[in-house]
Amino acid sequence: MRIYLVQHGLALSAEEDAARPLSAQGREDVTRCAGFLSLFEKPRPAQILHSGKLRAEQTAAMFAEAWQIDDVRATEGLLPNDDVTIWAERLRQYEQDIMLVGHLPFMQRLAGLLLCGDAARNVVTFRNGGVLCLECDAQGCRVLWLIHPTLFYGESG
Repeated sequence: MRIYLVQHGLALSAEEDAARPLSAQGREDVTRCAGFLSLFEKPRPAQILHSGKLRAEQTAAMFAEAWQIDDVRATEGLLPNDDVTIWAERLRQYEQDIMLVGHLPFMQRLAGLLLCGDAARNVVTFRNGGVLCLECDAQGCRVLWLIHPTLFYGESG
């Protein structure tokens, strides 16, 4: 099974818009990553779950559109400070590939737990709009690949 962990795209600040939708740069970043993956990544996740916050919902919708995935919905437990052990246990029950779209530090901590058994270990650097793909089986999880927007135009954006 593949697990795709996504940090939502770059959002407007709360001062700019209290709902914190994706910024123009955030939309561009997610468009680039989702478009690239739609061309090359097979198989595709059967389902995309997001935190319910607008920026995560918009990011999930953009990946769903690029990959033509119909099963996209908000779920509990993906907020920045939620308990990652709950999702680590849930993921053991899944058989189909799944994408989770959420926030830091949650994604960082979930990756540490899935890869090293330690949520406090910082094992992967997430970027807004980026995707970490893990392959998981009875022996555990491994990194298959990581893609983030800076691969398309460098660190300075």
